[in-house]
Amino acid sequence: MTRIAIITGSTRPGRNNATVAQWIHDIAAKRGDAQFEVVDIADFDLPLLDEAMPPSFGQYAHEHTKAWASRIAEFDGFIFVTPEYNHSTSGALKNAIDYLHGEWNNKAAGFVGYGSMGASRAIEHLRGILAEVQVATVRNTVMLSLFTDFEEFSVFKPAPFQEETVNPMIDQVIAWSNALAPLRRPAAA
Repeated sequence: MTRIAIITGSTRPGRNNATVAQWIHDIAAKRGDAQFEVVDIADFDLPLLDEAMPPSFGQYAHEHTKAWASRIAEFDGFIFVTPEYNHSTSGALKNAIDYLHGEWNNKAAGFVGYGSMGASRAIEHLRGILAEVQVATVRNTVMLSLFTDFEEFSVFKPAPFQEETVNPMIDQVIAWSNALAPLRRPAAA
């Protein structure tokens, strides 16, 4: 069965990210067409990129990198939950992506963003970043507003219509992940 990681995009203390990721997981778990799992980048304690070799070589020296690579390699696609910090994604998420290369290749991704403008700018930046590591990003996105989907900017209470935006994005992530599957399989000898 297709495996989709819901990746948190923040490690900030008091972050809204884990709550939003869990909300996405709760919606996704009602489906029967894929397996979904929240992967929290905070659990990997990745320092600012500290590998001497470029990630495209796949020669990871540090245990934290090897653990992160192993985890990401398990999945066929991703849903990135990103905040918008200063018109872009978080440094922690960018760093986590930059650690790896081959583990991302030929997989699909969708986005759930939150911020004053629904994290639209963060999502657009992520599209370019992910294209470089050969992740195909889907059009449908979930854009949450700090003004209407969070009480006092901190308690996540999504507007009722927001749930209706989640499944169309997941539909695309699953379809694209499945379509890219032949590219992830090694060629027969």
